[in-house]
Amino acid sequence: MKYKVKHTAPALDEFTILRSQVKWQNPDDKTLKVSIRNSLFWVTVYDTNKLIGVGRVIGDGAMYFYIQDIIVAPNYQNQGIGHLIMTHIENYLSNTCSNGTTVGLLSAHGKESFYEQYGYLKRDGSALGLGMCKFIGK
Repeated sequence: MKYKVKHTAPALDEFTILRSQVKWQNPDDKTLKVSIRNSLFWVTVYDTNKLIGVGRVIGDGAMYFYIQDIIVAPNYQNQGIGHLIMTHIENYLSNTCSNGTTVGLLSAHGKESFYEQYGYLKRDGSALGLGMCKFIGK
């Protein structure tokens, strides 16, 4: 692969463009800047100087970690970039997490098998309950 991988946050404009390419809504710039800055770990993938993929870990840095924003630009999907991002995230987690740590994520519908390859379990409600979330609107 000819792509450059960094463990630094993307620039605000790069991140908003990438999110828009996959049809995700962007919050206002102030909110997005704080979110970028407060992340625990970033993986950014570049083709030359163009951001083509990201992934990040958020959480308290001790007991709870959450994988967020695994994004690959549409023209670069199905080329292993998502796996590249997850490999870097999994390496970070294995070097950072201790026994008893919980790592969570929300998978896009139909993408659960991608995360199952890394040991993540679907919550069907039988043992762990169903995952839940709340989205705050304006």
